[in-house]
Amino acid sequence: MAHHALSSQESYNPNHLLDILLGKMQLKNDAALSRMLEVAPPVISKIRHHRLPVGASLLIRMHEVTGMSIRDLRDLMGDRRTKYRLSDAQGRPKPEEKAAAAAAAAAQQQPAQNNEATPSSSGNYAH
Repeated sequence: MAHHALSSQESYNPNHLLDILLGKMQLKNDAALSRMLEVAPPVISKIRHHRLPVGASLLIRMHEVTGMSIRDLRDLMGDRRTKYRLSDAQGRPKPEEKAAAAAAAAAQQQPAQNNEATPSSSGNYAH
């Protein structure tokens, strides 16, 4: 099984964060936590088993529900990074998205011949 990059940090322990949230929100189990965070129960399980990192959107949801700062939430799970680096692949459009964007840009540059508004010689205008 592939672990995400953060799991290589010795101090990284998302279980600690999840356990703190359970206690703070007075919840009985991970199913209740998943309902509170509005995520599917397998998401919590995958985080507990280090198969899924705690992503930005989930951190924001945790912040909204608990009122705890993002920094505090990250500290609780042992994420001590101060900078985030995106890989070259992240943020770049996929090849098919690039082709679609290029086609859309080309279409905008050429006037649509069938859609040009030209006055008709018959004088049938909508008023």
